[in-house]
Amino acid sequence: MDSRTKRRLSAAELDALVLGALGVGMVSSEELPDGFANAVWRLGLEDGRDVVLKVGPPPDLKLLTYERDLLRTEAMVYDLAAGTGLPLPALLHAGFDDALIGGDYLILAALDGVPWNRATLEPAQDREIRFELGRHLATLHTIPGTGVFGYPYAGLTGGTWREAFLVMAGALLDDAVRYDTPLPATILEIARLFHTNAAALDEIVTPHLVHFDIWPGNVFLKDGRIEALIDHERAFWGDPIADFVTPTIFGEIQGDDPMLAGYHDGGGGRGLFTHTTEVRVALYRAYLYLILLVENGPRQYPEESYGRIRELATESLVRALEVLRRAS
Repeated sequence: MDSRTKRRLSAAELDALVLGALGVGMVSSEELPDGFANAVWRLGLEDGRDVVLKVGPPPDLKLLTYERDLLRTEAMVYDLAAGTGLPLPALLHAGFDDALIGGDYLILAALDGVPWNRATLEPAQDREIRFELGRHLATLHTIPGTGVFGYPYAGLTGGTWREAFLVMAGALLDDAVRYDTPLPATILEIARLFHTNAAALDEIVTPHLVHFDIWPGNVFLKDGRIEALIDHERAFWGDPIADFVTPTIFGEIQGDDPMLAGYHDGGGGRGLFTHTTEVRVALYRAYLYLILLVENGPRQYPEESYGRIRELATESLVRALEVLRRAS
C-alpha cells in the first residue's frame, strides 16, 4: 500500500546500492507494493541472482516513536536467529546511514514462494500451515535477550515487562495526540485502562523475542510448507502471547487453533497460558489496533486502501477496550 514513508529511488540509485554492497550490478528491478512502510524492490543481478532490497523511510520524515531504526531491529533478528532453524530469507547486506540514500537499507535473498494470504489452500492445508507456524513461533521465543524488555533501538524499554509495555503504550498515545488521531475512546480513558490492567503483565519475568507482525502477508509458502517468515522490523522483547495477536488480527484466538497445538508441540506455552491470558491478549490487541489507527498520521495512506482497515481496527479496538473495562 502506498504511503509517504516509501522512498522513491531511480534505477541508477538502485544499481549503485547493490553494486556498492554486493559488488555486482543490476539488470532488472520491480517494486513490490505490498508493504506498508518500507520501499521494497526485487532486483535481478548480473550474476543471475534475484535479491530483495528494502529501504527505510526518508530520514527527515517523522514516524511513530517506536519506529526508530526499524531496519536495524530487523537486522538484529536475522543475526540472533542464525542457527535456530527458523525459516528466514538470508540477509546478504545491511547498510546503515548510507551516504547515497541518507538512511538504512537491507539486501536479502529473494524468495520463490507466495505470501500465505495469496495462496489457494484447502482447509486441511491451511491447518497444517497454522500448526507449522506455531512450531516456528515456539522456536522464535527461545531466542535469549539481554534482560531488557521493549524496543531497545527506539529507546522504549523497561526492567520489567509491565514497565516496558506502559512506556510503549504511552509513546503510542503521545503519537495519537501529535497526529490528532480519531479514536473510539479518550486518550485518558485508554491510558487508564492500560495502567489499571498492567498488573497482569507481571507474570512475564523473562523477555522473549516477539515478532508482532506475523500476519499472513509476512508468511511465505512454497510447496505446501512455510518457506520463510519475513518483515521482522517491529520485533520487541516481551510476552510470547503477543505473537498470537497478529495471526488472528481482527479476530480472536480459538482454543482449537492448530497454531496453538503447533506451539505446544514445538516446546512453547508451558506455564504461559494462565488466568491473566485474556487481559494480556486484550492489552496487546488494543496496542496493535492503536498502531493501525495512529500510523496513518505520518503515512497518509490513500483513503480507498485504508478506509476498510480503519473501520476494522476501530471496531476491534472497541472490543479490546471493553474486555479491559470489565477486568478493571
